[in-house]
Amino acid sequence: MANESIEWSPLQLEFYAVEVSNDVDFLIIGGGAMGSAAAWSLASAGHEVLLLERFAPGHLEGASHGATRNFNPAYTEPEYLRLLQRSDALWDSLSEQAGTRLLERTGLVNHGIVAEQRGMHQVLAHAGFGSELLSIAAAEERFAGMKFETEVLHIPAGGQINADLAVASLQKLAVAHGAAVEYGHRVTALQVLADDRVEVQVQHQGTMSAIRARHAIVTAGAWTAQLLGDAFKLPAIHVTEEHPVHFAQKDLPAHWPGFNHTLDPARDIGSRVFGPIYGMRTPGEGIKVGWHGSGRIIDPERRPHQASDEQLRGLQDYAARWLPGADPSRYETVSCTYANTADEHFILDSLGPVTVGAGFSGHGFKFVPAIGEYLADLALGRRAAEPLFSATRTAGKPVFLERRRAVGLG
Repeated sequence: MANESIEWSPLQLEFYAVEVSNDVDFLIIGGGAMGSAAAWSLASAGHEVLLLERFAPGHLEGASHGATRNFNPAYTEPEYLRLLQRSDALWDSLSEQAGTRLLERTGLVNHGIVAEQRGMHQVLAHAGFGSELLSIAAAEERFAGMKFETEVLHIPAGGQINADLAVASLQKLAVAHGAAVEYGHRVTALQVLADDRVEVQVQHQGTMSAIRARHAIVTAGAWTAQLLGDAFKLPAIHVTEEHPVHFAQKDLPAHWPGFNHTLDPARDIGSRVFGPIYGMRTPGEGIKVGWHGSGRIIDPERRPHQASDEQLRGLQDYAARWLPGADPSRYETVSCTYANTADEHFILDSLGPVTVGAGFSGHGFKFVPAIGEYLADLALGRRAAEPLFSATRTAGKPVFLERRRAVGLG
């Protein structure tokens, strides 16, 4: 399969431009990865689908842009493992249908907490994901661009997903199966009219119109809570603006897996710790490194697009200590949003004729095709929400807020 990016030409945009119907079966609000996957799943099963996206193709305002996301199978909860198993198969199927490789299996390493890694090693074996525990010496010999000080969990099935290409491919395949995709359409209000009828108000090129649908799927990312308002009681969603960086890669022969590193915030390592570290190699851009969920809490309508100098210096210090294959003096910042629930579990649930996919908390992209299928099944009434993902769940441990407090973030 060719490994190529998609250029959005005017001709291609005309391909997406279809007349908006005022009476559709399934209306999807939000054309990022999750909404596009739901459109693909429903359309490929023969259902009438209209996908509305507020911004232009390839925009940088949400959480689905960029060239790389980690496919990290390191989970222990059965709900996530089931999604992983399904996603593992669907990424390959989606790549085949799209005619381009979307998941590059470079492997993935986790390090920092040995007990957790050993427990994960046992769980993954039963879930069909092989893994191995490497000594520090073995890991540094294999991954010369990195340094370690604990035993390392290596998962060969892990790797990197091309996020931009995935969204474009999902939409193209959805359209090929009859879905309509409209850009520049901002949904400003949603109202439930009956058990099988939803009406939304849509702003497009300065005009307002109403669209009615049998069922709506809301995948609006950082804007979910604002759109749904108080009429839908969801777990709180805290929107953060995150700023990972791409460090220039040194001329060092090295195989780069994706990586996750848990650092003890109470430990003195010579620089401030802002949370767990994640990273990967982005071809043509360098070594991507970021703090997980450490950005300032924002209103997405007033996003500052401004990185924290202190956190950037922390990433430079991290690269200088742990990544000999990266140049900490040369980097480019990246900006994206996280939509975080307090317990960092997803919201995947139906509330009458409205299905919600939200709160992906910075770890959702690996599950995209499986979540699209999950949302489609919820909307079709083929499944009920699992308690872990329920919109009405009892609040679990506030992992997101506790982790931020531990590192001195409000």
